[in-house]
Amino acid sequence: MERENQMERERLGSRLGFILLSAGCAIGCGNVWKFPWMCGQYGGGGFVLIYVLCLLLLGLPVMTMEFAVGRAAQASPLHMYQKLERKGQKWHIHGWFCLLGCVMLMMYYTTVTGWMVSYFGKFLIGTFHAGMSTEEASGVFGTMLSQPGKMAFWTEVVVIAGFLVCSFGLQNGLERVSKIMMLALLTGCGSKSAKSDT
Repeated sequence: MERENQMERERLGSRLGFILLSAGCAIGCGNVWKFPWMCGQYGGGGFVLIYVLCLLLLGLPVMTMEFAVGRAAQASPLHMYQKLERKGQKWHIHGWFCLLGCVMLMMYYTTVTGWMVSYFGKFLIGTFHAGMSTEEASGVFGTMLSQPGKMAFWTEVVVIAGFLVCSFGLQNGLERVSKIMMLALLTGCGSKSAKSDT
């Protein structure tokens, strides 16, 4: 009866949408901007091997558990433990830690994504160009860090864009944007590797 009274939750429209959305969440900004630097700093292939082992041993079980609990509860992290726990259990407390973790993570993601949007704008106007030295690129980053107002502006742009996408709903907003952006990323990576092979 309670379930009938609840508003029906929106679902993803396709399996491809789920796969691309999950991949987008799993890849994250860290793998885009920090992974190449860490890989070069800590030995290339050896670092990648340890990284992949950690993903298989730690990441895969946690992701499987998260999917299983989410599928069983059909609720947000904050409410899924309340829905699945037995009377007297305290698993719902972990839901608050999940919410706090998401808030903390979004502070980092929105800031770094703001940097990336700013860098894209600098690329379009020619601040970044072919043949640019490491010192010049570091100088641009240092200049950006010395301008907190501009960084705050780009962070706000990212937050507003995120709210705008979410306002269209799961299928028409998040799923549609994820399909476009993830396919563009995969296409870009494929064309780059093809050029390096020739």
